[in-house]
Amino acid sequence: MSKITAADVNKLRQSTGAGMMDCKKALVEAEGDFGKATDILRKKGQKLASSRAGRAANEGVVLSKTNDSQDKAYAIMLNCETDFVAQNQDVIDFANAILDLAVKKECETIECLKSHDLNGRTVEDSVTDMVGKTGEKMDLSVFEVVSGAKAFAYTHPGNRIAAIAALNKADVQDIDTIGKDVVMQIAAMAPVALSKEDVPQDIIEKEIQIGKEQAQQEGKPEELLEKIAMGKLNKFFKENTLINQEFIKDSKTTVGQMLQKADKDLTVVAFKRVSLA
Repeated sequence: MSKITAADVNKLRQSTGAGMMDCKKALVEAEGDFGKATDILRKKGQKLASSRAGRAANEGVVLSKTNDSQDKAYAIMLNCETDFVAQNQDVIDFANAILDLAVKKECETIECLKSHDLNGRTVEDSVTDMVGKTGEKMDLSVFEVVSGAKAFAYTHPGNRIAAIAALNKADVQDIDTIGKDVVMQIAAMAPVALSKEDVPQDIIEKEIQIGKEQAQQEGKPEELLEKIAMGKLNKFFKENTLINQEFIKDSKTTVGQMLQKADKDLTVVAFKRVSLA
């Protein structure tokens, strides 16, 4: 077996991203064969992924961006176990590479994204390889995309929250400022839907039930519980639907009013918010 040099170890590290000691051990086991050493490192990642499958991966990296034509916006969440790993620049760079690939390939689903090639490996396999490098469970758990006449993306500092949105018009004065305000509103205020008509029925029923129980606990008459609950539901709509929320830059106006002030027909056609719990 040829002597394993520091240059050999560094070469394998550069090509795989694995740690120096792991690369050295792999080269020794492979008797200096780089192809075999790479396979050894990949198998280590697969073994670790299997052994850590039941662990919680509640930390991670959340990112977003628009395509060059700015008619689509994308967001992803790459999960890991600890904040320490989430803040590792290699992990952040890896997440950015996945997001860039999603934009380049115009992916519409997470299954599509996971199947695409990233530096000679599918995204799904590359995530498994990253398990071997970090020693933690990792998972590409969320992928979102919206499209419209003009799309916007915002990633909050720290890479834990991202918001994307698409508007129905692009030819509006100060549209870039308006779009930025919308995605920052979404990131800050976490609306559950665009308008009250878009709120899922299960959420409505849950809020009505909560309203009734609260009124009952406050000793309100039984015949008034439904009316009180509906009043609370309307408040919920105001606080939790994007168009009806108070605009964070001006509490005297709603997001819908802000949009209509710029253009009477301007509205949000789609939005998504991605956040680590």
